[in-house]
Amino acid sequence: MTRRSVRTALGGLTVTALLDAAGPFYRARADAFAGVTEEQLRHADAVDPAALRDGSWWLPFRCFAVRVEDGPDAGRVVLIDTGIGPAGSPAASWAPVPGRLPEELAAAGIHPDEVSSVVLTHMHTDHVGWAVRGPAEAPEAAYFRNARYLLQQAEIDAIEATSPRLADWLLAPLRATDQLSAVDGESAVAAGLRVVPTPGHTPGHQSVLLTAEDETVLFTGDLLVHTLQLIYPDLPYANESDPAQARITRVGTLADLAGRPGPLLASAHLGEPFTPLPAS
Repeated sequence: MTRRSVRTALGGLTVTALLDAAGPFYRARADAFAGVTEEQLRHADAVDPAALRDGSWWLPFRCFAVRVEDGPDAGRVVLIDTGIGPAGSPAASWAPVPGRLPEELAAAGIHPDEVSSVVLTHMHTDHVGWAVRGPAEAPEAAYFRNARYLLQQAEIDAIEATSPRLADWLLAPLRATDQLSAVDGESAVAAGLRVVPTPGHTPGHQSVLLTAEDETVLFTGDLLVHTLQLIYPDLPYANESDPAQARITRVGTLADLAGRPGPLLASAHLGEPFTPLPAS
């Protein structure tokens, strides 16, 4: 597994990349990215060699923890996504469960009860696996019992309309404990940290923007899932619910990020957890 990485000194924030799991993806890249050329694939592999192993797309499944070290929010821990989950999670049909997020949190010195906010970037099962306790057929309660869970209202609506089983597994337990927090657009999470809507991959996909001193970090969720979409942002991905909207969002978000100080991407699935924005 890729080692856990930590970045510190971000304006009183500590950011930790937590690797829940990693393994070969079930789709070939030429199938997942319509129209991709061999030249583009070679370029992406040169930029991000860790994303290729034994000729296959090697997919990490990461979450991120942000601890506020000082100021009025000192002690708060914000968790961004919850990975693929345990053996009985909804992602078990295709992802390399069980994940190891609990062990990763422990190694980072974070107890689940310290987490005050959980930002779920979107509804896909490899991003919500540790959100609640219990298997897919018998969810019990929120895994992070002191946290509010932030989802865009558009994502909640989409889950309820298209994935009733996921709604029963994910949303019902959070509502039962009054921990589900619907967000409509941008919303502050903690000092220097806010969610921003980035729709297209799913209807209510959101990312998280960290601004601290002279650095900017965008926690991308699945705004981009491979370095191909970082260096060729027009490339669609097969699992996007609205590829046209996803392209508009990706191109616009990366352009906005380029105008900010010290831009860095914190990604769920790229070969390395922290990636500088390529020079234009």
